Amino acid sequence: MLRASGSLLLLLVFALSVAAQAQQPVAKEKPDAPGTISGRVVNESGQPLSNAMVYVRKAGASGVGGPPFMAGTDREGAFQVMGLDSAAYFVSASAPAYTALPRESTSTSVPTYRPGDTVTLTLTKGGAVTGTVLNTAGEPVVGIAVRVQMIRDHNGRALPRGAVRERMTDDRGIYRVYGLMTGTYVVSAGGPTESSFSLINAFEYDVPTYSPSSTRDGAGEVSVRAGEEVSGIDIRYRAEPGRTVSGQVKGPNPNLAFSVTLVAAGDSGAQWNANSYQGPGSSGFVFNGMGDGDYDVYAQFYSQSGERGISEQQRISVRGADVSGIVLTTRPFGSIAGRLVVEENTLAECKDKERPLFDQTMISAWHNENAAAKRTPQAVWSMGTPAAPDAEGKFLLKNVAAGEYFFAARTQAKFWYLRSVSLISPATASAKTPAKPIDATRVWTTVKPGEALAGVTLTFAHGAASLRGKLGDGEQAPPRTVVYLVPAERERAEEVLHFFGSPMSPEAKFAFNNVPPGRYWLVAQPLAENEGPSPSRHRFPHETAFRARLRREAEATKNEIELKPCQNVADFQISLKAPG
Repeated sequence: MLRASGSLLLLLVFALSVAAQAQQPVAKEKPDAPGTISGRVVNESGQPLSNAMVYVRKAGASGVGGPPFMAGTDREGAFQVMGLDSAAYFVSASAPAYTALPRESTSTSVPTYRPGDTVTLTLTKGGAVTGTVLNTAGEPVVGIAVRVQMIRDHNGRALPRGAVRERMTDDRGIYRVYGLMTGTYVVSAGGPTESSFSLINAFEYDVPTYSPSSTRDGAGEVSVRAGEEVSGIDIRYRAEPGRTVSGQVKGPNPNLAFSVTLVAAGDSGAQWNANSYQGPGSSGFVFNGMGDGDYDVYAQFYSQSGERGISEQQRISVRGADVSGIVLTTRPFGSIAGRLVVEENTLAECKDKERPLFDQTMISAWHNENAAAKRTPQAVWSMGTPAAPDAEGKFLLKNVAAGEYFFAARTQAKFWYLRSVSLISPATASAKTPAKPIDATRVWTTVKPGEALAGVTLTFAHGAASLRGKLGDGEQAPPRTVVYLVPAERERAEEVLHFFGSPMSPEAKFAFNNVPPGRYWLVAQPLAENEGPSPSRHRFPHETAFRARLRREAEATKNEIELKPCQNVADFQISLKAPG
């Protein structure tokens, strides 16, 4: 029975997706050759990172269906990736002991780059955990895999199936796991491994022992910060034999390979999980070293064409005996198809302004982070990537997990704005009445498992304005302050696409681009504790009460501006205080 190949592929896809969304702004410079993206990889102090690996992947393409372009950095941290078509690309980097900045789950800002761009990629030094594994006699346990699993991220958000790093103990029973992102972790030794260190795992059939010496329920938690080392996380290994869980995966194609994941059920943060692998023609999968308890098990597949799929989770109970005969039936992920429409106008002030190019516009679907979504692995959400429309404006979002979504679009053409997002649902049609479009900004769009959803239309209009400003002289903003731009006209009070949010920079500055013309109020507020630094709540379809409150509070501040079509406003000052 092969192990870990499917797991490693899943981790690679997850790592590339996370890193691709944590990059720094682009500085436009002339490349050394046509079709080239170049730049540097640096640490958080701006020092170059040599021997880093840079990955360039076409936006909207499947990470499994085709490998990314790759290049290494030189002594100055510089890189060049050549031979690129004219398209939008994700760019990411990795280096030993370093990690990308974590992706914020509420962010809709996913940077993309084009040939001719020069990119600065910033990696941060990861944290480390070290300790010793001893047996009950106090002797070192040599060659045992130690796993460090994140249970809460840097914002304290629980991760039911957090990322895992593993290392083996040396001849003294000492381990050291490095390159960890900021967060909270649990540490265990023994049992099935995430990674395949060798063909032999003498501890595979044991129940994992958690630091200091317990089952998962009694595990100690370890707080890790990037760039810091936590020592003394020792484990007294119990060597308790576990049970076996086995079964078979079925899929749409007998030649597919399947990655099977088993996760301990429960709501107390991340739980123990393991991965198995069922190759083409294999009789099934098996998990060893299972302790008594309840588990969820599901399977995924990846085809060479880029198609992926997942099975429904099955809940199983291990109570003093092996569990066999599990059957998991996989179905493809869903997809969302639609088109981008561009509306021209004849306004004199917008004459000769650049028209948005389809391949310079990225369309994304962002899931509703409700209770059901939080039980889905983060790696599954990261599979759905933004897509650029083709020459006719048609787009296809692949590998969409079942859930609720709202749509976002970004264009490099600054004088255009997203006017509407609509969905024509066949369910609204009848023999006599054609289907009516639904305003997809006011309701979540539901995608079912394996569903090929179609009929989404995003309309861009000409005449967008931009606004840059700062806080008034002498005023200071609390940490994590966001400036919101909200419509002042009563008739636009419920138009979601007229609400904008911009995090205030350390210099107390803010910026808004691709804004529909009209009258607006501005108000600054700190983010809620459970929100990431990139605000999106104002765009969530169900947050009507939040948008109404923003308008009331913005009106009271009297920070008002009228933006004309294709107008650029700079150095606009606002105040945090309502006038006397």
